[in-house]
Amino acid sequence: AVVSTQSTGAMKRDNIVVNDRQLACARISSEEGQNYLKAMAAAANYAWVNRSSMTFLCRQAFAKLFQTTPDDLDMHMIYDVSHNIAKIEQHMLDGKEKTLMMHRKGATRAFPPHHPLIPVDYQLTGQPVLIGGTMGTCSYVLTGTEKGMQRTFGTTCHGAGRAYSRAKSRRNLDYLTVLQNLKDKGISIRVASPKLVMEEAPESYKNVTDVVNTCHGAGISDKCIKLRPVAVIKG
Repeated sequence: AVVSTQSTGAMKRDNIVVNDRQLACARISSEEGQNYLKAMAAAANYAWVNRSSMTFLCRQAFAKLFQTTPDDLDMHMIYDVSHNIAKIEQHMLDGKEKTLMMHRKGATRAFPPHHPLIPVDYQLTGQPVLIGGTMGTCSYVLTGTEKGMQRTFGTTCHGAGRAYSRAKSRRNLDYLTVLQNLKDKGISIRVASPKLVMEEAPESYKNVTDVVNTCHGAGISDKCIKLRPVAVIKG
């Protein structure tokens, strides 16, 4: 909130005009811009450590249950990527290669095959794109495309997007009904708070398949794998 307030003041000072107040921003070289990047880096570091910790604990839990090792269970990290983050990248703009800061909000990076920033394992396929659905619907793995690189600076969606706000979900959805619907689909759930069930219910989000098909149809990312949930843990 502090960084957002700083950005609003910086916009007035630097005569930056946007058509939506949620697009509040500041020049990268300004004090406000540097403060934002530092705060974002701290948040990204937290997220990386959090995901690494959850991955480690998940591997240990499976190893304990099946009385073997995570490696014997083939529980290897396939890909780990940050969403909602700004990165300095090289892109073509107005016919020239330029160094740009790409801030993907509600989106994720989707680089094409043979891009130098893609790990060796994915040079032939393109960058894996992890599109989370909801705890009651499918999720997808896509790959980046050259067309996406040209049209969207190597960017695609990172999820279905909310249909209801968290508050509206809590008002309109019933906790027990959501749980029963998941049970009917054969999905197990462990949740820390009932309100999280309503906030993250499938009804709270847009249809992820429609969103993915739109990205695939536009050519900015290619469908690769469809995933079906069998268990959900909400902290």
